[in-house]
Amino acid sequence: MENQKRIWLVGGSSGIGLELVKLLLENDYKIIVSARNATSSKDLIDLCLAYPQKLYLLNFNVLEEDLSLKIKEAWSIYDGLDIWFYNAGVYDMMSIKQWDKNKFINMNSTNYLGVIKIMTEIVPYFIKQGFGRWIWNLSLSTYFGLPNGGGYSAPKAALLNLAQSIQPELKLNNINLQVINHGFVKTRLTAKNSFDMPQLMTPQYAAKKIYEGLEKNSGFEISFPFKLGFFLRLLNLLPYKISLALTKKILP
Repeated sequence: MENQKRIWLVGGSSGIGLELVKLLLENDYKIIVSARNATSSKDLIDLCLAYPQKLYLLNFNVLEEDLSLKIKEAWSIYDGLDIWFYNAGVYDMMSIKQWDKNKFINMNSTNYLGVIKIMTEIVPYFIKQGFGRWIWNLSLSTYFGLPNGGGYSAPKAALLNLAQSIQPELKLNNINLQVINHGFVKTRLTAKNSFDMPQLMTPQYAAKKIYEGLEKNSGFEISFPFKLGFFLRLLNLLPYKISLALTKKILP
């Protein structure tokens, strides 16, 4: 029976992911939390002690070539999954003079190819089960590329395009795919930014907004905050002569 309470959260040891884990546990979800060092995270260990029957920690590195055994393990823990939530991500700002090929590769491998590795292995499980939800955490930067942030936003934009292309087919198999496009969140990743971040949110606030969208289970996109999202959508609609002139002003 579909109960919507078994969730595998990939990327849950800090920031938005960790705050979302707390909310899910408080609301009676059974959770598998994956991160590279999930079993050695003090925050996650403390939560395991508080919720021993509801939280399972699984060390999982999306950069590994073969993830099939780990995916099989995640699926078997609660005898299936209602939700697969991809929250893993890495971020580096780079100007032209700072371009680092390895950083580009790392962001692409984590922010985009990590999803590909999991989804191609896990889709047969969901199809056989007959239902499920996939939720991918992206970024408002998928709407329009911003200076110095392309290494991060380009894989996220690719992921949005992929989600748009596969959602109809997944829907035919009773799998609902949703994406989350959110703005700036105060984490160790955005701490690298040297510019003012409009409508900067706490991880707690972002997790609450995501949880609310998750509970409603409606629509393809969960998007917030509104003002920043509206501005970036507007940039995407404007002629490039105008939009690129506006984003050029962001440069130091």
